[in-house]
Amino acid sequence: MITFVVQPSDGLNGTVRVPGDKSMSHRSIMLGALAEGVTQVKGFLNAEDAMSTLKAFRAMGVEISDPVDGNVTIHGVGKQGLKAPNAPLYLGNSGTSMRLLSGLLAGQNFDCILTGDESLSSRPMRRVTEPLALMGATIETQANGSAPLKITGSKRLKGIDYVLPMASAQVKSCLLLAGMYASGETKVTEPAPTRDHTERMLNGFGYPVQRSGRQATINSNGQLTASNIDVPSDISSAAFFLVGASIAKNSEVTLQHVGMNPTRTGVIDILKLMGASIEILNPREVGGEPVADLRVTSSELKGIVIPEALVPLAIDEFPVLFIAAACASGQTVLTGAEELRVKECDRIQVMAEGLQTLNVDATVTEDGMIINGGQMSGGEVQSHDDHRIAMAFSMAGLRASSAITVQNCANVNTSFPEFCDLATSLGLQLTSTEA
Repeated sequence: MITFVVQPSDGLNGTVRVPGDKSMSHRSIMLGALAEGVTQVKGFLNAEDAMSTLKAFRAMGVEISDPVDGNVTIHGVGKQGLKAPNAPLYLGNSGTSMRLLSGLLAGQNFDCILTGDESLSSRPMRRVTEPLALMGATIETQANGSAPLKITGSKRLKGIDYVLPMASAQVKSCLLLAGMYASGETKVTEPAPTRDHTERMLNGFGYPVQRSGRQATINSNGQLTASNIDVPSDISSAAFFLVGASIAKNSEVTLQHVGMNPTRTGVIDILKLMGASIEILNPREVGGEPVADLRVTSSELKGIVIPEALVPLAIDEFPVLFIAAACASGQTVLTGAEELRVKECDRIQVMAEGLQTLNVDATVTEDGMIINGGQMSGGEVQSHDDHRIAMAFSMAGLRASSAITVQNCANVNTSFPEFCDLATSLGLQLTSTEA
């Protein structure tokens, strides 16, 4: 049991580089393992979720070095080179690992079981198992559609033309990875843009993916060739400091080498609509991904109606965006965000309950929340073992009238093990205690 206690702070100031992008770290291991040759990765996120993916591929016979200062070496085994693991693959809390691996493993010639912790085992998996079944895969779930997933190998997959019922990069990526092992073409059409790291990285490894509008197409007639990957800083981790420096007085923070993939920058767009002062400095491209430094200073935020088109582009950042809304003048309205209810927890309900504990006027709706900004009190809130909620309420301490205690923060290690050190180096008055 890890508890965060945050005292009101004077502000955040300094320059930091947050850890590597989690989405890209997962995919670098997956595609590097299936490539021909040796892949070198820089900036790999050495956190529990990404390590779950790394350990899973080691269990399937891939030689992968331990991360050292973000550097990982992967000795690829080729597209057909994975071996049956000796035991179920335990993926901890990582929904990305489970959903993407279910597609990749559906086309292998061996059986496999995917398991996870209590939180992951309660999350919906039919969104991937049902379209995979249309491709010919055999995957058994629990009665409610959750993990463990029992995947039967040696099944001949066939390509499908699938329209996603809900915008989801994980489902899209799952089907594209399965499409590498399917006869014919696999086409995935999304209702709104989502992060496109899988398509970009596949092309970077020399595996052709055609993109036309919101449709991605892949077939089995390619192979992956080892490539060097430089993983930029994770904008989802940077988001906590973008909000923190915006809401706290006397703040100026520069975040270095942040990934600026246009399918991920919704958090910046939303904060700017709210009046945040965010400068994009030294934009550049590294390994096919746009990167920049971000300078953010204190600003007076105002409530807005969040455009639904931006919701899929900021889906992981809403816990801390709710904190921004609580500190803004006026009303903020979020709609079209049903996906938040099936993350590590129901992030709409849990964030609303925490905000209400801090005397914020927050009303839950079916697909979002209505927040009337105002003064936050201190208090004790529950993270429900959700890393993003724990870090979001830590930032709330910058504007609360007294201390905020956040319970059950151990899962911060799934995405951002350095959070406490970086936050305190910038001036957040945070202490972490373990019981």
